[in-house]
Amino acid sequence: MKLLIDSEVCMGHGRCYGALPEILTYDDEGFPTIRDALLEVPDDLAAAAEEVAATCPEEAISLVDA
Repeated sequence: MKLLIDSEVCMGHGRCYGALPEILTYDDEGFPTIRDALLEVPDDLAAAAEEVAATCPEEAISLVDA
């Protein structure tokens, strides 16, 4: 599974990278970015990634099958 961020929708609240720092970090303006060009969410972080996507206020984070 891959995690995607819609930068057109994201408002930069920071909840996601605070909750999932293993996958997400932030840019100079505080918007989330995917750490180290991660291609797939590791199995042990799948549940956390699903939670982050489900709780994004703008629904800017989605998970897709790889």
